[in-house]
Formats: sequence, structure tokens, C-alpha cells
Amino acid sequence: MKACVLALLFVATLSVSSFAQQDKSQRASPPDSVKVTTNDGVTIEIHYSKPSLNGRQLGSEKFVPLGKRWRTGANETTTFEVDKDVLIQGQSLPAGKYGLNSIPGQENMTLIFNKKWDQWGTQYDESEDILQVTATPTSSNDSKEQFTITTDKAGVVTLLWGNWSVPFTVKAAN
Repeated sequence: MKACVLALLFVATLSVSSFAQQDKSQRASPPDSVKVTTNDGVTIEIHYSKPSLNGRQLGSEKFVPLGKRWRTGANETTTFEVDKDVLIQGQSLPAGKYGLNSIPGQENMTLIFNKKWDQWGTQYDESEDILQVTATPTSSNDSKEQFTITTDKAGVVTLLWGNWSVPFTVKAAN
């Protein structure tokens, strides 16, 4: 009887521990998402995690370095999904779900849409890239401690972090 009670307590402890590990909202970089249906009828859905600056400088050698691929968020790969064929910065992207990566630069940011989206963010296979486009960052006076992605009905998606503001356009391909 004693062994049975101990076994039940063990299983209950494992269950509670497993549930706590699955609660992604407790992560240092919690998950977030945005979804919008644009004026031209495209539904854009983005799932990402929100790392914080914590006193670090964006674009430094050790923190989102310029010229190197960044997973565009934290934890799992940031996903970018559209329900129709679209033009991103004027270039074609078929309807579907993609991993979103980027390469920050001094004058522009390369946005990378990759076929592999269901994986940890540090995993990356360049041969699976389906589209790369360039966006021009602007400086924002409204500094964001946590990485944030916004969308609007006009089809503008904006990556915001620190003083970085990187907008790009998503339009129906028609």
C-alpha cells in the first residue's frame, strides 16, 4: 500500500512539473502573437517570443550582431503565415506558413522567409529559404525594452526593439 501511495505521489509530482515546464508565459522571453486581416483581404498571423534588452546594445558583436542571421525573436522560430499569395516589399510569396529570420545591417535589414518553421529558432537551413527582401529601418523615439511585432490593416508589419523600427509591406498578389 505504501509503495502504491508513493508511486501516485511521484506521478502527480511529474505531472505538475511537466505542466509548469509547458507554461511558456513564464519564460524570460514570453510568447506573443499578432493577427490582422488587411484592407485587401490578406490574413497575416505572426507568432514570436519577446526577448528583452536588459541593458544590452542591439547590433553589438554579442547581441544581435549586424551582418549575421538573427532568429527575429527568441525561443522557437518566429512564424509568419498568410492565407493568400502576397507581395512582400513587392516580391512574391505564396500563401503558407514560414519561419521568419533576418539579417540586421547598418543601412537595411534583410528579411528571410524560410520553409522550415516548426523548429527551435537557432536551427536554420539556408537552402530552405523561399524569399529574401530588404527593409529600411528607421529610428524610433519610443524605445521598446521587449522585442515587439505590430501589424495594421494597411498591411504594414513592423519589427520594434530598442530604437529600431523596421516596417515592411504585405499586399495581396491579386
